[in-house]
Amino acid sequence: MSSGLSYRAVWLQSRVLALCFLACTSTNASAQGVHQHQPGSNVEASAQISNYVREVFQDRVGRYWFGTNDDGVARFDGESLVFFTVRDGFGGVAVRGIVQGDNGDMWFATEDGVTRLRSGKFTNYTTKHGLSHNQVWCLMQDREGTIWAGTQRGVCAFDGTSFIPLPIPILKKDQPSFSTTPGTVYAMAEDQDGRLWFGVNGRGVYRFDGESFTNYTSEDGLASNDVRSICADRQSRIWIGSDGDGVSCLEDGAWKNFTKEDGLSNNRIYEIYQDKAGDMWFSTLGVGASRYDGKTFTAFREDHDLMINGFPARGHVQEFYEDQDGVLWIGCSGGLFRFDGASFVNVKRGGPWPQVAEMSEPVDSSP
Repeated sequence: MSSGLSYRAVWLQSRVLALCFLACTSTNASAQGVHQHQPGSNVEASAQISNYVREVFQDRVGRYWFGTNDDGVARFDGESLVFFTVRDGFGGVAVRGIVQGDNGDMWFATEDGVTRLRSGKFTNYTTKHGLSHNQVWCLMQDREGTIWAGTQRGVCAFDGTSFIPLPIPILKKDQPSFSTTPGTVYAMAEDQDGRLWFGVNGRGVYRFDGESFTNYTSEDGLASNDVRSICADRQSRIWIGSDGDGVSCLEDGAWKNFTKEDGLSNNRIYEIYQDKAGDMWFSTLGVGASRYDGKTFTAFREDHDLMINGFPARGHVQEFYEDQDGVLWIGCSGGLFRFDGASFVNVKRGGPWPQVAEMSEPVDSSP
C-alpha cells in the first residue's frame, strides 16, 4: 500500500470520537453446552440447515460456518453440525457477515451487534462498546487486519478494544432515492490498491483512501443509489449491486450498467461474488442466480421440482462462497446448496457433506 493510503489519519480523527463513548465492557459467555445436531439423527438429518442461510464461510482449518436468519450460526467440523444461539451467549439470531481475524478469532455481524468467538467464549459488542447502531449488516477485515462493521448508521472500525465510528460525509446536495433506511451500510469491500468502498443506502457508494472520500451516485453513472452489494474483483473492477436497477461495474474510470435486458435474471442484486475461475456471480430475489463470464450471462433459475416451505428452491439467493476445494456454496431462503459445476445439491443437516481435512489447530484458539 502506498504511503498515502495509511489509516493513521483515520485513527487520529476517530480517537476524538472515541472519547464520547463509555469504556468497553464486554459480556462473555461460554460456548460449551451448545445444541448439537448429529447427521446420524433421522429427524435432524432430513431437516434444512435453516429456513434462511444467508452467510457461508470456511475458516483456515477447514470448518464450515453457516449464518442463518433465525437460528444463529451453525458450524460443521467434519463430524457434526453445531448451532450457536443466544442461549449459548451468541449475540443475535440473524447472522449477516462472518470473517476470521488474523489471530484466528471468528467475528459475526448480527441484528444485535457484533459477536467475537475466542477461546470458546463469545464477546458481544453493541452501541455500549462504540458501534453506531446495533443493526450490523456486513463485516470486513482489511489488509491491515482491521475489522470493519457496516451498520444501520454508518461504518465503524475495531481498534482492539472497542468500535470507533468513521464519519462518512454527505458530499452530494441532492438526496437520492432509497428503498429502506437511508445511511445504512449494507456492503463493504477493499480494492486492489487498498482503498475501502462503502455502499451507503440512498447515497450510492463511497471510496475512502485513508484520508478523503469520493462519492459515486446515479449522477456519475451508477445504476442506482440504493446499494446492496459490492465486489472488488481481481481485475481491479468494482461491481455494485442495487435493489431494483441491476448491476454497475466501474472499469478504467467509467461505469457500465447491466440489467435484465443484458441477461441478468433479475434487477434486485443482493450479493456479488467472483469465483476462482474469474466468473462473476449475481444473486437475485425470486429467480435464482446469474453467472457472467465477461461476455454472456448464464441463468441458474429457481428449482420448481424442489419445494421448500411452499416456495421453489433457490429462488431467493443471498450468498455465494467458494471453499478451499473450489466448491461453490449457495445460501438461500429455504436452505443450503452446493454447486458441482452442472447441478445443485441440497445440503441438509445430515448432508451430503464434503470431506473436511484434518484440523491442524482449533479455530477459536487464543492468539
